[in-house]
Amino acid sequence: MIEHPAILNDVTLCIGCEECVAACKRTHGLALEDQAPREGASPDGLNATRWTSVVRLPNHANVRKQCRHCADPACVSACPVGALQKTPEGPVVYDKSKCMGCRYCMMSCPFGIPRYDWGSLTPSVRKCVMCYDELRSGRLDRPACVSACPAKATAFGTRAEMLAEAGRRIAERPKLYLPRIWGVDEVGGTSVLYVSHVDLAMLGWRPPSVLGDKPLPERTWDALRQVPFEFFGMGALMTGVWWIIDRRQRLAGGTGPGDESPGRGAAGSASGSADAAGKGEPS
Repeated sequence: MIEHPAILNDVTLCIGCEECVAACKRTHGLALEDQAPREGASPDGLNATRWTSVVRLPNHANVRKQCRHCADPACVSACPVGALQKTPEGPVVYDKSKCMGCRYCMMSCPFGIPRYDWGSLTPSVRKCVMCYDELRSGRLDRPACVSACPAKATAFGTRAEMLAEAGRRIAERPKLYLPRIWGVDEVGGTSVLYVSHVDLAMLGWRPPSVLGDKPLPERTWDALRQVPFEFFGMGALMTGVWWIIDRRQRLAGGTGPGDESPGRGAAGSASGSADAAGKGEPS
């Protein structure tokens, strides 16, 4: 299996046939009861048995949606049990046996990809794994969705190769493509890239100024690393406030901060001194 594999989706070539959807389902043994999204399903067509989908836009553009396989994935960072892992080669894979169904990965994904298997008695989260096991074992030389595409709208290779190919297509036909490769730097970069003649905001590709080029786990750590200082700082502040209030209460009651009991005032001190003096007199 090649290192740092990537998929390039060319929106200008997609004919919306959904052969990629069917191939994905066959390869991973997913339910084939319907290829079209059911009524009331997620608008993007993704679900626990549908790991890739084709989103149809009003301007007749067809856009394939799947996991982006981020370079530094937020879903992996958010998973408390390690059910999601970034493999050494690059794809982000999932181990159902570890999943406890917390769905933190769904909340953390900036592209809204993972789906929960609500219809299962043992529900879990499912998503595209870029045919990782099949590629590693040699059963496939490219993801099933790529091989199945009759229009060659999806290409596969190393990330460097796909970035070069995307740049070449845009340079050769600048009037057709928008001058952007989606996935280059957003949230640290992704391994599923897009070139298109229409804006892809509906896929979660917000402007780079919004998504940023810093991985989400790093942004989260920037906030979390401040927690110990804030925690101890607040503890010190509350301790100081308590000491001031306690001291004022003692002084208002006629006691000093070193007295053993609040009821022991000046009279008690004088009595104690007299007792001590009496004990010191000769008999």
